[in-house]
Amino acid sequence: MDMEPAVWAPGLRLPVEYASAEIYDSCLQTYVAASSRVEYGQLVQFSSATPNDPMEKASREFQVDFHNMEMNIYSNPIHVFEKAAREFKFDVDMMKMKMHRYPARIRSLGELYTAPMTVSIGPYHHGRDHLKAAEKVKHVAAYHCIMESGRPAEEVYQAVLAVAGYARSLYDGNVVDGIGDDVFLPMMFYDACFLVQYMLTCTDAGLAHMDPALRSFFDANDNDVYHAIMQLENQLPWPVVRAVMRFRPVPLKELVASLRGCLQDRKDRHEKPFVMDDTYEPPHLLGLLRYYIVGRSDVKLPALPETESMSFSVSAIELAEIGITLTASKTTELVHMGVNKKGNLFAELSLAPLSLDDTRASVLLNMAALELCVTSSFHDADDEASAVCSYLLLLGMLVDREEDVHELRARRVLQGRGGLTNSKALGFLTSVQGLRLGSRYVRTMEEIEDYKVNRRTRTKLHAFVYRNVEVIVAVISAIAALVSIIGTIRSLKSR
Repeated sequence: MDMEPAVWAPGLRLPVEYASAEIYDSCLQTYVAASSRVEYGQLVQFSSATPNDPMEKASREFQVDFHNMEMNIYSNPIHVFEKAAREFKFDVDMMKMKMHRYPARIRSLGELYTAPMTVSIGPYHHGRDHLKAAEKVKHVAAYHCIMESGRPAEEVYQAVLAVAGYARSLYDGNVVDGIGDDVFLPMMFYDACFLVQYMLTCTDAGLAHMDPALRSFFDANDNDVYHAIMQLENQLPWPVVRAVMRFRPVPLKELVASLRGCLQDRKDRHEKPFVMDDTYEPPHLLGLLRYYIVGRSDVKLPALPETESMSFSVSAIELAEIGITLTASKTTELVHMGVNKKGNLFAELSLAPLSLDDTRASVLLNMAALELCVTSSFHDADDEASAVCSYLLLLGMLVDREEDVHELRARRVLQGRGGLTNSKALGFLTSVQGLRLGSRYVRTMEEIEDYKVNRRTRTKLHAFVYRNVEVIVAVISAIAALVSIIGTIRSLKSR
């Protein structure tokens, strides 16, 4: 089991039948065919020419030539900058598909949300000491992917090799430029096999036919593995995963159906079945699941009239004072949030319900981090592009103290008794208030302001009643008692 994986040697032929001991000795520690290495080398040559910061590299090269007096003053150095511009455009065009690093705002929240505890996927955390034990499990996962595919190991590996050059170009060059093919190629293969086997545990057929030893590992570490594979810096390009799924298929609709409700403990049996979008090309597993957890908004919301001013913060108690009640929406899709008017006196602010624990907090933050990385301007993008940021900002806006968290629980927006305590939930929700403003968050604040402006007298009356309800009830009770006493006295006099 302890081995240093590499790639296949030229001309090596693998036996047709595999024994569990032989698969590691003869299949997964071999070297790549010469023809494949030439093809990949061409890809690497292209991708390695793409630096992490093209503008900085171009500037540096130009300065070196200039200071060493090696540049011909009659030549045109603009080609250096043209090359940098092309590479920069490539980075921008591929922004949605890249394997991003955490923005500083997210990284500052700590390793609980940004560092895997059990398994590394991809190069960013590869080789960390506390993750090395899972490397052996990846070898087992690779063995079962090959055996269950019924295809030669070479063929499965070559499928991964065919997209490895493209995959390399998607990672941060500062990291992968220092990783040789002898490490990077097997990493892509083993990590893809591990992910495919984990994805199979989320489906009935995959779980039923899984090797008992491998299944026991996933059962024992399910929460930690899920926590790890939903982190932004722990992702594998989807073409690499898809290359292995060609040989060991995963029913994606069943997979997504089992995980899209991962933010809630309670499942709504009457929720409408979702439809897979065949046009969507995910960058990685986190992107795939975020797409269906967020959902799609098919309704075009009408424009709201402009107001003289608008508050971007209001607590749950303040909402209750003006007649807006918090409520859990009937769908688990995060994009469906906002104010719904109920007659002339009341309205509801609905949000998807959430069962908050450390893992779900991490999933939400990592989906928000993905939104921050792939969308430069939330204002110019669809609401779905910033739905997680909007959702977290609304929850964070509603809480200033533990009593506000309790109000969210009372309104069923926060569900369940387990998970984070009110104090820890308050700490998490207030920590995300520095996220970029999502479009649905801004829209919801406009709806609240519109409600207040158009019902100014009624909201003031409602706020007065809400704040003084105990006094009002006491006064009404006293008046009722007084009326009753007066009535009694009159009845006695009439006798």
